[in-house]
Amino acid sequence: MKYFFRLSAILLLFISCVVSTPAIAASSSSVTPSAFSEFSPEELRNKDFSGKTLQSVDFAKVELEEADFSNADLRGAVFNASNLGKANLRGADFSYGFAYLTNFDGADLTDSIFQETILSFSTFRDTKITGADFSLAVLEKWQVKQLCANAEGVNPKTGVDTRDSLGCP
Repeated sequence: MKYFFRLSAILLLFISCVVSTPAIAASSSSVTPSAFSEFSPEELRNKDFSGKTLQSVDFAKVELEEADFSNADLRGAVFNASNLGKANLRGADFSYGFAYLTNFDGADLTDSIFQETILSFSTFRDTKITGADFSLAVLEKWQVKQLCANAEGVNPKTGVDTRDSLGCP
């Protein structure tokens, strides 16, 4: 029952983010959702998004292999059915985001924040998660088992232990 209420709240949050206008910060390092129409899939591979404000940006079905999102503000962003294999998300804040069926294989999630993020059916093979915070993230049991195998450290921003945030035994 507790899981149902948590999932319902997160889904409601996601729906409200999708229906409302994206809240993109107005700084010079911001990227708008329409900015990706000018890029081919090959141009987004290895793309440098480090330190950018990308709140609520929709990266659905995008090829972002080896892209650099280190220290990026990805709160509320969507990576639905995207490829983030070997991407650098070190120190990124992906709280309240959505990454359904997303490939994080070989990615660096060190010190990243995934609080209340929906990560259902995403893969994390050989993913670095030292210091990552997955508090209240929606994960399948097999994903938690996969992540707990490498979980260690404490997130420097939230102070949350990675193993505790995943509910590892």
